[in-house]
Amino acid sequence: MDRRKFMAGCLGLPLLAQQAGEAHAQAGLTKIIFPFAAGAGGDTLCRLIAQEIAPMLQRTVVVENRTGGDGLIGIKAVKGASPDGSMVLVTTGPTMYLLPMVETTPSFDTAKDFMPVSLLARFEFALVVGPAMDVADFKGFVAWLKAHPDKSSFGVPSNGTIPHFAGSKLEKDLGIALTRVPYRGSAPILNDIIGGHISFGITTLADALPQHRAKGVKIIAISSAERSPFAPEVPTLKESGIDLVADAWYGMWLPAGSPPEFASKLGAAASAVLAKPEVKEKLTAIGLIPVGSSADALTKELAANIALWQPIVKATGYRIEN
Repeated sequence: MDRRKFMAGCLGLPLLAQQAGEAHAQAGLTKIIFPFAAGAGGDTLCRLIAQEIAPMLQRTVVVENRTGGDGLIGIKAVKGASPDGSMVLVTTGPTMYLLPMVETTPSFDTAKDFMPVSLLARFEFALVVGPAMDVADFKGFVAWLKAHPDKSSFGVPSNGTIPHFAGSKLEKDLGIALTRVPYRGSAPILNDIIGGHISFGITTLADALPQHRAKGVKIIAISSAERSPFAPEVPTLKESGIDLVADAWYGMWLPAGSPPEFASKLGAAASAVLAKPEVKEKLTAIGLIPVGSSADALTKELAANIALWQPIVKATGYRIEN
């Protein structure tokens, strides 16, 4: 081979390698890690987004449920992943700000270990009573608790969650001793409220609505800043005299050090999906309010929630040994 041709070929190798790498990234696999079980609202959200953004990113996008540790297993998997777009984290806001607050040695630092991408959807919590607590509204609820101090038990989906700490705030503001009972999810809480085993519960509005509409339970207050479009007849906690707004949301993050260009493209794709009428319809049907946002908006939302919940969590003294 001619020496000049040989040298020209060698000089072209880096460019070919770069082009091959870019082609591999374009045709690569992205896993959306959802750190909770399949079948819930957040899982549906992930699968809708995965299906729609794949052609936009020119990548294969799949959802993987990595459950355990109240979300920690999936969060740590993305934290330790290569920052190449192969892993994306979608989880609830509370897992990203409450877990570092309650662990004795935090497993992760949201600001340092992750790159924000986008807010995805909001959801609300509901204060739910059953037939045994024959009350019409929040005022009646408070009167009933004061008259029955031995029946003040309430259910929450798990310890260390928004319902847990919202219950602590309620206890403090009302000046009534309450007994928290942790469950595994909303279904057993609602069953025990209907059965009269506990007096009330704090759980997601979406989970409580079917029983509320069937008259099995009664939702007497909503945790959001404004009345919910899903139950506009129910007042908020704020309207009821409790200074607390406790809605929650799903967000999307990449591992720290990911290419900003990819993060921007991913966020824009997710927001475009959430703006589609057919996607909005599917999400609102399961009690989720689609959002879509910039990375800055997600960062600000996280900071606001940390400022809100840190003093509440600290006052409870609740900690997780790890």
